[in-house]
Amino acid sequence: MATPRLKYLSLGVLVFQTTSLVLIMRYSRTLQAEGPRYLASSAVVVAEVMKILICLLLVFKEHSYSVRALNSILRQEIAYKPVETLKLAIPSGIYTLQNNLLYVALSNLDAATYQVTYQLKILTTALFSVSMLGRRLGVYQWLSLLILMAGVALVQWPSESSVTSEKEAAVSPGSQFVGVTSVLVACCSSGFAGVYFEKILKESKQSVWIRNIQLGMFGLVFGLAGMLCFDGDKVMESGMFQGYNEVTWTVVTLQALGGLVIAAVIKYADNILKGFATSLSIILSTLISYFWLQDFEPTGVFFSGAILVIAATFLYGYEGKAAPNPSRA
Repeated sequence: MATPRLKYLSLGVLVFQTTSLVLIMRYSRTLQAEGPRYLASSAVVVAEVMKILICLLLVFKEHSYSVRALNSILRQEIAYKPVETLKLAIPSGIYTLQNNLLYVALSNLDAATYQVTYQLKILTTALFSVSMLGRRLGVYQWLSLLILMAGVALVQWPSESSVTSEKEAAVSPGSQFVGVTSVLVACCSSGFAGVYFEKILKESKQSVWIRNIQLGMFGLVFGLAGMLCFDGDKVMESGMFQGYNEVTWTVVTLQALGGLVIAAVIKYADNILKGFATSLSIILSTLISYFWLQDFEPTGVFFSGAILVIAATFLYGYEGKAAPNPSRA
């Protein structure tokens, strides 16, 4: 059983990872540099490779750095259990699609529009949790979801400023539509895949790192297929690492670590609570944009939204403690 301290520590790490990933990914997709821009499909593939290597190291550590034990556990849990392994093909394919869509979204939308729209995944996650896990949410929990969505919308409410006008002028209606559509599809896929993976984790005794190796294996296959299908000509011409720089490697590393952080959060908490932590990262993203990037002017609407988000977080946590689900192990 996870202690409350460990649970909230993992959520705090997730807030940091989500905040930094969104800001740096947006910066990397709009950065004007010499030569071609890096391929999003390539970044997804490299992130999967990193995730597999990190998980292998963690399993290696769990078994006292024994090569023989590592080889044995991989054969027993992956090679000798094909049915269990194949169960991860569905969420892995969806996660790969989602990761590619997020690059598309942040290439076509400003950070504010992206952040607000992507919070629809909280609602989809709640609905899938109820339908797939049989989780019962109380009235206060449903109310907290509505309050959270309202607060997030207020926090990222577009302001009539010169900065916003310049951004809107630079974004065509076509690219805006592509960006919003990408986020909406990513929201649905995120909700389903997250709950599906949670169900598998909580119904099996396999290590979360073994499960992530299985996810990464399928993700690598799907990612390579997508890269060759959509960017094959570019890869053949300039290689899959074209346009890579320090910012690109930072984005890839954060994305690789993000999947592992989310897996830990799912193990210690649940997907809806993870959604609240991600929502708090919106506030941090906005503050960093104001104090560091200096492209945002806080208003009374922003502070009202921040209060609603914090209130919703406490409301959901109170309901969870007051009425725990006895059916969950």
